[in-house]
Amino acid sequence: MFLGLLQFNLLIPGAESLKDKRRVVRSVKDRLHREHQVSVAEVRHLENPSIAGMAIAIVNRDGKHLRGVLDTISDKLRSLPDAQLADCSREILHADQLPTAYQDDDGNELWTEDERRGTRPDDESGQQSGPP
Repeated sequence: MFLGLLQFNLLIPGAESLKDKRRVVRSVKDRLHREHQVSVAEVRHLENPSIAGMAIAIVNRDGKHLRGVLDTISDKLRSLPDAQLADCSREILHADQLPTAYQDDDGNELWTEDERRGTRPDDESGQQSGPP
């Protein structure tokens, strides 16, 4: 499993109020979510009407697919009519890179070492199987 993150700032030169900014942000969020099934949120510069700090998250089992989706989204952001892409950073993480990939909310291990490696002690067939 892979997690793709895209963080970016949009400059909104025509926005004179937060209402103007929200119109642009809502349009971007709705379009990206509808077309790419990603989670989109405004995360920074919430009170500044001329800039929107936003982030996108997407999860998929294929890292190559994630890169393609994030590339497509970056291209769309560069061509927005009501805003300009100021800066953009992308990160793709494998599930093993997440600090709590094998722990529950209380810090307890979710799987045994054998389960993490893909073999279960109760699987007599010898076939590899992933975590439950």
